[in-house]
Amino acid sequence: MKNFALIGAAGYIAPRHMRAIKETGNHLAVAYDINDSVGIIDSISPQSAFFTEFERFQEHAWQLKRTPQTALDYLTVCSPNYLHHAHIAAGLRLGCNVICEKPLVPTPELLDELALIEQETGRRVFNILQLRHHSAILDLKQKVENSSRSNKYEVELTYITSRGKWYMESWKGDPRKSFGVATNIGVHFFDMLYFVFGSLQKNVLHYASDNKAAGYLEYERARVPWFLSIDANDLPESIKGKQPTYRSITVNGQEIEFSSGFTDLHTISYQEILANRGYGIEDVRHCIEAVNIINSAQPSPGVDKAHPFLSRLV
Repeated sequence: MKNFALIGAAGYIAPRHMRAIKETGNHLAVAYDINDSVGIIDSISPQSAFFTEFERFQEHAWQLKRTPQTALDYLTVCSPNYLHHAHIAAGLRLGCNVICEKPLVPTPELLDELALIEQETGRRVFNILQLRHHSAILDLKQKVENSSRSNKYEVELTYITSRGKWYMESWKGDPRKSFGVATNIGVHFFDMLYFVFGSLQKNVLHYASDNKAAGYLEYERARVPWFLSIDANDLPESIKGKQPTYRSITVNGQEIEFSSGFTDLHTISYQEILANRGYGIEDVRHCIEAVNIINSAQPSPGVDKAHPFLSRLV
């Protein structure tokens, strides 16, 4: 049984990590968040210590370290995106391996810094890339790898996840903290595309605003117009008022169904990490490089290979 700490306990994604810790037979020893709306802990790990000040959390972690039976083995990071680097570094320096939600960090330079801290501490960083464990994505990857097809696949990625007015008032609506829509809701899709279709060869941004983005990615084996949005107005007419989220990936016009099981992959991710098969810094470098380019690019509208939804905006 491994001892875990968790940073960002009041966040949306934290319960999935708490359940993954429990379901893999491990112990959540201590959690931290500046907010105290963490009643979910009672149903998962009611004996966990909890702090709302980082200094008290850190001091408690150091005290646990004095005894081998209580010393922390892993730190899970579920804090806002802009705090990931600092919290990962703190965990490594506490002697923990670190499991972090996406995006790991916003730039390749910060990846290099984390790699240096890994060397200094002898500990490792793992990123949650849950789509790599989805059965539909694994089936698609196998199909592509076994194909003798010489032409690139024609892929279309659409992801619309409606968010209310609260979103823009939160850290997620501040691009200095979330690093923008493409990073916040798109980075694991870009990782999935690389995972299935190989190295990225072209990256063009067509449109960007506070609540949506669109562009074109070309991989070794696929051409991919993409569209990401948190605006409910972008939902297809057929589902407006019926469901808040629309996920679609088509490959040569055929829909790849991966909505089912999409939120149930954290435990599998933890099992793989604990078995020394987790995804580390170099595994995520490609998608961090991709979103870094997108975030620094000037949109180029009116070009070929645009996502069909883009015509509604320009």
